[in-house]
Amino acid sequence: MPEPGLSPGPSGPAARPPLPGPPSPAFPAFGAAAAPAPAPSADAGPGAATPSRLPAVTPSVGVRAEAPAEPSVAALRPEIERILRGPSGLGTAALSLARRPEPPAAPELPVPTSAGEGTPVPGLYFHPIPEPDAGRVAEVSRRIKDWAVDEVQIFPPEWEGEFDGFSVGRYMVACHPDAPTVEHLMAATRLMVAENAVDDCYCEDHGGSPIGLGSRLLLAHTALDPLHTTKEYEPTWEESLLSDAPRRAYRSAMRYFTELATPSQADRFRHDMARLHLGYLAEAAWAETDHVPEVWEYLAMRQFNNFRPCPTITDTVGGYELPADLHAQPAMQRVIALAGNATTIVNDLYSYTKELDSPGTHLNLPVVIAAREGVSDQEGYLKAVEVHNDLMHAFEADAAALAAACPAPDVLRFLRGVAVWVDGNHYWHQTNTYRYSLPDFW
Repeated sequence: MPEPGLSPGPSGPAARPPLPGPPSPAFPAFGAAAAPAPAPSADAGPGAATPSRLPAVTPSVGVRAEAPAEPSVAALRPEIERILRGPSGLGTAALSLARRPEPPAAPELPVPTSAGEGTPVPGLYFHPIPEPDAGRVAEVSRRIKDWAVDEVQIFPPEWEGEFDGFSVGRYMVACHPDAPTVEHLMAATRLMVAENAVDDCYCEDHGGSPIGLGSRLLLAHTALDPLHTTKEYEPTWEESLLSDAPRRAYRSAMRYFTELATPSQADRFRHDMARLHLGYLAEAAWAETDHVPEVWEYLAMRQFNNFRPCPTITDTVGGYELPADLHAQPAMQRVIALAGNATTIVNDLYSYTKELDSPGTHLNLPVVIAAREGVSDQEGYLKAVEVHNDLMHAFEADAAALAAACPAPDVLRFLRGVAVWVDGNHYWHQTNTYRYSLPDFW
């Protein structure tokens, strides 16, 4: 049931609205039009695309454009100015963010030319991306398999087909097109593989169970956030980090990541991973009691058990840093949360049939809506599409308002990086036909 103006039609998927505010060489407009557009002029800035108007949208139930949260953003301005101005007094001149060198400009990105293979969910609001750089995909794919097999022994031989079908190299190149080197891409790719190893081996497909999950997650988390203890007990803890594939992967991936990340970026990632593990535990608790949560409860769980740790490292992978004070601003946190929530519902929609074919009951948004709101499976799925679209509209509106309120180059590039990750995540789900297929609801 494609919604008029939202599903891919003759003119392709919707174009992302450009961010307001003055142009910046480090941050072009959000995305590009789906249809071929004139190339940007030489002085338009790296990656800039010709702004496009939003297509007309016929109103439909549950799908609406969200207005920017102007009051909250307006209230943010004095705080942003204080942060950028920095401290005052003798010896503090070097601490002003306003005098920080600008982050390196993002490289120019090609204009999307096609939606790629695979069928997008009808009615889903998304933006096409260019095909990921084939050379980088091949190199990242080669390196990540070497790391998985030789360094951390993450899977036995019988899982090799699943690992190859994951196509994680193509995934990460699509999500981080501004990475300055392959090693920056590898930092994100190792973490993605490690996170999936924890999910598969501790929670789901390969021996996972809700029973005892809290203990396993906590001990694995010490591979990211190290234990500080006495000399008597430290060697035993260090040995434990090599005891299973998830812990080996976390330990190694985090070591590589901290070679590129600043201390505050590394701590940000640890915090986001703690959020992820908390979400795992909530879902496990429901599984142990066969509880189907209310829709709002499920969405709350999914705000923690979601992709958030992946887009929030966009600055590390891009070779720059969003200052911690700006990252912590409530308006920025809302934008990040909306992006993570929208991308996670994308996963619910594309993995729907895969989860139905798996043993046991798998909670996802369509299943929870159907159960809690007393509608058919098809109606539950289609309403989940609307929820995703609402989240995407809110994300784009709030990101645009924040960009207008704080047009600092590192803020703008970070917002763009999150938006590009959102689009790359959809591209990977749509095109990974090894893992995903759509239900027959249309």
